Amino acid sequence: MKYIKAEDIGKLPGRRLKKSDSFKFQCYPGIACFNRCCRNINLFLYPYDVIRLKNQLHMTSDQFLDKYVDIILRPSNFFPEVLLTMSDNPEQTCPFLDTSGCTVYSDRPDTCRTFPVEQGVFYDAEHDKTEPIYFFKPPDFCLGQHEEKEWTTQTWSKDQDAVIYNKMTARWSELKRLFQTDPWGSQGPEGPMAKMAFMATYNIDQFRDFLFKSTLLKRYKVKSKVLKQIRSDDVELMKFGFEWVKFYVWGIRSKLFRLK
Repeated sequence: MKYIKAEDIGKLPGRRLKKSDSFKFQCYPGIACFNRCCRNINLFLYPYDVIRLKNQLHMTSDQFLDKYVDIILRPSNFFPEVLLTMSDNPEQTCPFLDTSGCTVYSDRPDTCRTFPVEQGVFYDAEHDKTEPIYFFKPPDFCLGQHEEKEWTTQTWSKDQDAVIYNKMTARWSELKRLFQTDPWGSQGPEGPMAKMAFMATYNIDQFRDFLFKSTLLKRYKVKSKVLKQIRSDDVELMKFGFEWVKFYVWGIRSKLFRLK
């Protein structure tokens, strides 16, 4: 998911889908292109994606990031992108793809659920508001776009059990937008502040260890209800991490914690 400026909307590929617009699509075992879209792709992983995948695979965040992720810092970007590492084979298949299909289907990433729709965020700088924006963008080889099953973005999201994913990705995008300018100063994007921000958003298990084994909770008052949740609930800890990064990097106060 990325932020889109008003002047760029008309330049983007695909057909823009407004709330009342519909599109036709259906994918199923037996269609000639089945699983072809799961090869040689830049599949971005968002923090909620990592939580769902590492928990299904019974791995720690560290283990998952080490085994399945490429972390890339693009020029003029101030926070790294997290991409799923494709398999080392001629077709560069998704590591979770086998002959029967997706082996992590119930916990597949947001991008996979939303396909063939791509979702972005339109930022209205004048009113400081954001709204989701959608494009129907199947690849040319996709035969599912010629099927007769009709959807709106809302019915498709519900059918693919993507509603919670979309919400979590939108929450992440709100934080990611703050990184459009360089917040790191002389430390640079690989300094201790940047490492803390990455840990608090993507390496949830390590962040939990940091919270409960460092002196942080001696210096900050965290609401008792929140403290109880983040001890065991990865999603609540992720939300806490987003708030912590806003405070730690930009000094934006949160209702979840305060200095003692």
